[in-house]
Amino acid sequence: MHDLPTPLTRRQMLQQCSAGFGHLALIGLLASAGSARAAMPAPRPLFRPRAKRIIFLFMHGGPSHVDTFDWKPALVRDSGKPLPFAKPRIQFAQTSNLRKSPWEFRPHGQCGAMVSDLFPEVGACADDLCFLKSVHGTNEAHGGALLKLHTGSDTFVRPSLGSWISYGLGSENANLPSFITINPTLGHGGVGNWSSAFLPAVHQGTPLGGGVPVEKATVHYLHDPGDNAALQRAQLDFLGEANREHLARVGGDPMLEARIESFELAFRMQSEAPEILSLDGETPATRRLYGLDTPGTASFARQCLLARRLSERGVRFVQATHGYWDQHEDLTRDHGRLASEVDRPIAGLLRDLKSRGLLEETLVLWGGEFGRTPTLQGRDGRDHHPQAFTMWMAGGGVRAGFSYGVTDEYGFYCVDQKMHVHDLHATLLALLGLDHEALTYRHAGRDFRLTDVHGDVIRAVMA
Repeated sequence: MHDLPTPLTRRQMLQQCSAGFGHLALIGLLASAGSARAAMPAPRPLFRPRAKRIIFLFMHGGPSHVDTFDWKPALVRDSGKPLPFAKPRIQFAQTSNLRKSPWEFRPHGQCGAMVSDLFPEVGACADDLCFLKSVHGTNEAHGGALLKLHTGSDTFVRPSLGSWISYGLGSENANLPSFITINPTLGHGGVGNWSSAFLPAVHQGTPLGGGVPVEKATVHYLHDPGDNAALQRAQLDFLGEANREHLARVGGDPMLEARIESFELAFRMQSEAPEILSLDGETPATRRLYGLDTPGTASFARQCLLARRLSERGVRFVQATHGYWDQHEDLTRDHGRLASEVDRPIAGLLRDLKSRGLLEETLVLWGGEFGRTPTLQGRDGRDHHPQAFTMWMAGGGVRAGFSYGVTDEYGFYCVDQKMHVHDLHATLLALLGLDHEALTYRHAGRDFRLTDVHGDVIRAVMA
């Protein structure tokens, strides 16, 4: 009597068939290379998505919530007096008495949202905004706070928010990366803020610029100097044959599989990315809307306009970074300058998306890694403040002209409808149709997720 053959595992079957995951991916890529039009097959959302993509406008350094969107009349009344309750046990540095905002707050829109004079243009869009006034984190230092906001962890290497979204939803455009970060900071966590970590490397954020003026930011080696696509295709095919032989011998190599996908994506990007990155075709009216030709606003205007162009072409997650909003001194001067650089471009982006019918399916998120203390530091500064800060969202199925969360009368602590960073992440994923508890990846013997073992979806902010 013959013994029954031992069943093959899925991995063994792929190895013995000389077809690792990279080989299978390469075959599919080569099959569609002639047209380079078929989008990467995307997993189905777990429930009805309200948004298809996210644009994250990240204000690096920590803008002050009590000087921008969290109006506190009591801070004006009691300015100069001691804080009447205990400060946190752990603080980044010492601060003194309460300090009122140097800017006036005024009601905006039919919703009557109080917005400071730092943001008159954004304030004019208040009826499209959903203010999150009770966001809080767990780290007082920039590096830890940035990593917490971007990856959900300030202590371990974890995939970034954009990488999780790319992994969960796939790409809408096979000719472009699904996750692009414009002008990313190279400090305070650096590449960890857009890393795919243990997720497949195809979900890594593609940096556009960083460390160079935004007007010089581009994808390196995007243009074939020989302008010979047929030759380049033949070279990739030859390289593919060598890679297939190697994969057949070793039975799978994640790093090589990532290289195969990156080579093929780079080849396809040449057909579409140069036109997207060029702003020459934008109308004079659009350039004025963003402030593209105005000194002071031109740099962030370029980021916002690129974000719109990338988003409308199917990039799932686009981040535009501006900074440095870290005013331990000279708050009045530098917050004023920084706000003037981004106010018009941000409002231009919101209005442009809305006029094109894109805002309903594009979720715009604004904010920094933490807020700043309502108490004074030095002569004209505020310290890091993760205990309470404000972010806002627009479009993508959120309640417009709405405010969620309450801080105390001075804006020091969250007191009602609290929203931890984990809750923010869970809510963002839910707006995209993803269940943060089900979006997992098996690594090192356990299932990981963006929110780890935390996070609640805040459905009150959804339309």
